[in-house]
Amino acid sequence: MQPVKDAASTFLTSKRVAVTGVSRTPSTHGSNNVYRRLRDRGYEVFAVNPNADRVEGDICYQDLKSIPGGVDAVVIGTRPELAEDTMRECVDLGITQVWMHRGPGEGSVSPAATAYGRQHGITVIDGGCPCMFGPTADFGHKVMRLVYAGHVPKQV
Repeated sequence: MQPVKDAASTFLTSKRVAVTGVSRTPSTHGSNNVYRRLRDRGYEVFAVNPNADRVEGDICYQDLKSIPGGVDAVVIGTRPELAEDTMRECVDLGITQVWMHRGPGEGSVSPAATAYGRQHGITVIDGGCPCMFGPTADFGHKVMRLVYAGHVPKQV
């Protein structure tokens, strides 16, 4: 186990990041917010949604294996019951950094997916949001990190 701040720092050094659960109707969808923030901060980011061809004006991929050249890290922003399938795909593809997004609601955290990923050597951040840390953080997300501290793990 390591402090979440250290795991977040390592995660955010990844420059090719997939975000699952990005929606075609992006107004306030958490995955879309993460996707835009990473893209705006210079990350090479890939939208993943099996039901969309384009989101946020960009190509959307059906699954992780469809992304040309693969990715270094994944933000899971789907319903928790879908997270385990995504984690299995990460294991199959050799992806070692995964963040399961969780803000004020239930989020995408799945205990089964977390356990599976960790059993297979993946660093799993099971809660919080990448926008709460490092170069992707803004004032609002820093405040959210404090307010929703119970949703952000201390150790991962």
